[in-house]
Amino acid sequence: MGSAKLKIGGAWSGVLEVELEEWTVVMLREEVAKRSGHGGGPETINLICAGKLLKDGDGTEKLSQLGVRNNAKILASRVSVDQGKSVKEESLAEEERSTRLSRLKAAAISLSARHADGSLPVEDFNLELENQSGQKVQLGSETDQRAIMMGLMLHANAKALMRKKKYKEALEVLTMGEEAFSLCDQKLIEMIDNVPILQIDMVWCYFMLRDISWLSVAGVRLAKAREGLERSHGKEASRLRLLQKGRYPEIALHLRLELLEGVVAYHSNQTEKSRKSLTSAQAKFLQLQIPDEALSLLLGMGYKEQDAKRALRMNNQVVENAVDFLVEEREKKARKRVDDLKRQKEITEQKCYGTTPLGKAVDIERLNELVSIGFEKELAAEALRRNENDTQKALDDLTNPEANSSIQIHIESRKKKRLRQAANASIEELVSMGFPREAAAAAIRSFGTRQAAIDHLLQGTSTTAAAGDHNVDNTLPNDQGEDGIANDPLTNDQSEDGSGTNAGSSSNGGPSQNKVETRDVEMEDEITGELLKGDAYSDYDIEVTEEGEAINEYLALVTLGVNVEIGSSS
Repeated sequence: MGSAKLKIGGAWSGVLEVELEEWTVVMLREEVAKRSGHGGGPETINLICAGKLLKDGDGTEKLSQLGVRNNAKILASRVSVDQGKSVKEESLAEEERSTRLSRLKAAAISLSARHADGSLPVEDFNLELENQSGQKVQLGSETDQRAIMMGLMLHANAKALMRKKKYKEALEVLTMGEEAFSLCDQKLIEMIDNVPILQIDMVWCYFMLRDISWLSVAGVRLAKAREGLERSHGKEASRLRLLQKGRYPEIALHLRLELLEGVVAYHSNQTEKSRKSLTSAQAKFLQLQIPDEALSLLLGMGYKEQDAKRALRMNNQVVENAVDFLVEEREKKARKRVDDLKRQKEITEQKCYGTTPLGKAVDIERLNELVSIGFEKELAAEALRRNENDTQKALDDLTNPEANSSIQIHIESRKKKRLRQAANASIEELVSMGFPREAAAAAIRSFGTRQAAIDHLLQGTSTTAAAGDHNVDNTLPNDQGEDGIANDPLTNDQSEDGSGTNAGSSSNGGPSQNKVETRDVEMEDEITGELLKGDAYSDYDIEVTEEGEAINEYLALVTLGVNVEIGSSS
């Protein structure tokens, strides 16, 4: 067949003359590694041709058998030496990854269900949807809220994996996030930019894995991402610019988008389209480079380097605007801390009132409305709890003497129950410390508090504890007082007055309790930790060093292809 010319780009750029019927992938990799001058050896070089990773196979397959032709463009990229794992290690890693993904999905479903449907949080915080100004928003139905919340949780987790360079794992999580968003009303999805950003992140993972086999899918995703950003941000980001007071948070995101569009166009043999996208991306990359003088000024004002760089990137390198941005962000964080503390207090208060028959928390805003017109808070809370937070029905109960009396009896019996539960807990604690149960029960009954009971028992003055205490072991631990209230958790004793029973709940409690029992606390903490670390600008805050290198790499490939074609035609 004779010799053929291969156009190599990436780790080494140039033209190689090879015998396609003789050369194998191993031979080509060795030659590229030798010419690149890098000491890593051939095992550190990956070769991609026509959207496929060239694999060694059994080492005997020739380049011609793999579809490599004369004038083929081949991308050579470096990989870590220890990237190749044994089959056993890969199998174990795959099993571990699969287990983790299952846990992650289950935890995200559980969290989104608890925080989207108004259930009483088991944590001391609420996960709520916010717009870019940090204001709480209500998007669509409860199902929509749950879908969006789950998608955001999974996207945040995937971004954390991307920061750790775990692109394969991130891609799997992003796929689950995409699935979650798809459950939401598409009209709502078109209003937000989270899905387009997720699409761009997915294609970035393809690129970082050098998995060009996803080429056709990547092109479709990028097209959808561009359309989605234009819908949510407005033509030429006009809506976003208005919301952001003239700031430019989206530049890095569009840089990544245009780079990836250029890569897809290059591997689809659309040279001019690739050049145009890459050149535009390069201009944005240069626009994001931070002047030393501007950075020095902000550092001199006491701002941290990471915060200063972010502020400058978001504000087109204008120092005055960057300072305003930093001041606003600091004030926003201070307000959020105050709001979080307020919400923690509200959740603690809600837990005192128990849950509605359907497992929802008492609505604090509606409670405060009833209190503002003169009703006693505990009475109003119980009326709302019984009536699924229906203010009108709660008012009817509060103004009906018979219903009001029933509520008061319920509250008093609940207080007695709490006292018995507290006493039982104190008795068990004293027994675990080695005190006789009878003596501990008598001391708690006589002195009320745990510490006073301990002091009394340690003084050895409990000689009368056993006398007349035959009923103590039956009344307190059994927790079945004269009002006939059984020993159930507070959130599940809602049927005491005959109303609001949790129909169909199991004997060990209602829905709320069951959710708590099946929590994967470790995975939930991982998810919420990533969410709580983020803010309205996290999706736009991209460190573009890798993007800059990729732009130069592919621009060189495009230029090489054009030069060779011109040279060979003369």
